Amino acid sequence: MRALSPKGNTMKNRYIASFEAAQIAEKQIPQFKAGDTVKLGVEIKEGEKKRIQLFEGIVIARSGNGVDSTFTVRKIGANSIGVERIFPLYSESLKSFDVVRKGRVRRAKLHFLRGLKGKAARIKELKK
Repeated sequence: MRALSPKGNTMKNRYIASFEAAQIAEKQIPQFKAGDTVKLGVEIKEGEKKRIQLFEGIVIARSGNGVDSTFTVRKIGANSIGVERIFPLYSESLKSFDVVRKGRVRRAKLHFLRGLKGKAARIKELKK
């Protein structure tokens, strides 16, 4: 037997679909969108040791659906160098997920921020 995926356009094995549904159910992810500032705790393996490293930046894109969804976070690192990382939303390496600020944007993808520097790259905060 095959089941329809959440989008309904492709067929998936029912065992794979049930496994993906279980993975989505066990992880608590807050609501966020492009323009929000997030603080992520990412597990880093260094040889035998494991530690959690914080990565804080602006979400510039979300893509995919279900267990395959990913999001891109951009931050400005040392010497004003832009650093972007793509994270799978339901990854085991994501230990903590916190939305610091809600941004007011009019786009779903904020790739234009790559060309901006300093104050021009700021995003207004969403008023509640």
